[in-house]
Amino acid sequence: MSLNPVISMLGRRLRLAVIGGGPGSFIGAMHRQAARLDNRYELVTGVLSSNPERAKKAGEEIGLHPDRIHVSVSKMLKAESEREDGADLVAIMTPNDSHFEYAITALEHGFDIICDKPMTNTIEKAEILHQKVEETGLIFCLTHNYTGYPMVRQAKEMVQEGQLDKIRLVQVEYVQGGKADASKDPLPSEKSSWRYDPAKSGPSLVMGDIGTHAHNLIRFITELEIEKVAADIGTIIPGRKIDDYAGALLKFTNGARGNFWVTQAATGVENSLRIRVSGETGTLEWEQEIPQRLVFKPLNAPAQIRTPNGAGTLPLSARSSRIVAGHPEGFHEGFANLYTDAAEAIAARISGKKANPLALHFPNSLDGLLGVRFVDAVIRSSNADSKWISCA
Repeated sequence: MSLNPVISMLGRRLRLAVIGGGPGSFIGAMHRQAARLDNRYELVTGVLSSNPERAKKAGEEIGLHPDRIHVSVSKMLKAESEREDGADLVAIMTPNDSHFEYAITALEHGFDIICDKPMTNTIEKAEILHQKVEETGLIFCLTHNYTGYPMVRQAKEMVQEGQLDKIRLVQVEYVQGGKADASKDPLPSEKSSWRYDPAKSGPSLVMGDIGTHAHNLIRFITELEIEKVAADIGTIIPGRKIDDYAGALLKFTNGARGNFWVTQAATGVENSLRIRVSGETGTLEWEQEIPQRLVFKPLNAPAQIRTPNGAGTLPLSARSSRIVAGHPEGFHEGFANLYTDAAEAIAARISGKKANPLALHFPNSLDGLLGVRFVDAVIRSSNADSKWISCA
């Protein structure tokens, strides 16, 4: 990583407000750690719970001043917008159904945003939110964190350079086993049960949770759009009322074909996100559980292994790695790369200066909108007995 461009532009770190991510939240801790890793942010305020006692305790534990621990998002945003030393941006890490409301309110108060995926639960809200981002000119970063991995970024640049020539085939799978044991599904009274409530988690749990990641990874690496899908979606656990599986055939706008499948109910599997991109003159293969290795298989030549600090490392990938050759980086660092890139874009907007173009590849509100459209197309296709459905 280079010298801190945020401090170079602003003379200080960005002041960060958080919404959600309170006690017991895995993703909340991930956001805060990502924000700290490259020293671009100072956490100054937050709503960590709507319960006053829980909010106070959680805020104190992460070092917030008592006067800047809130239980109301609207009151926090109003208070911060009126302070000379108020927050610059808001990070949203709440249940899916609240992303739209909080993001719109933050934009109306002039805050840049870092938001968990999926951006919203419906196409209508995604379109309104994307339009609002466009109108305000504010920065919106969506945390599809796998796009922050150095070798994913290496794959993107290799495709951009034409090292595969025209892409013909894309295969992606995201397979987890965390929901293979139905006896561990939460009861309605448990805090984690919101994921099992379509009103909160969205119309398909598996698509909102991991399907959007797989879709975004395809688009990030290939820069292709999916034109049509023929999909099957549902549950492989008898009696379960939420989706834990989805599969689809894909047709891309350039004529390429693809397969997509995701599940959270594959017994014994941990976090197996894999992608294969095949072109006229070569294939790229990447696996999240071996994140430091990108396999390149050129036509009529031996396979090559690319690593973050090895031969052939391209600028976008090199920017994204912090340590020397042979040392592993992964989920935390990928997440932090999005925070770091968004920080440079936000600091550039505030200061009126230009950001490094390599900092501008983080997922944005358009990516969020297209992800929600993809989820909708997969559901509509499945409901129509796997008929081909447009993603437009």
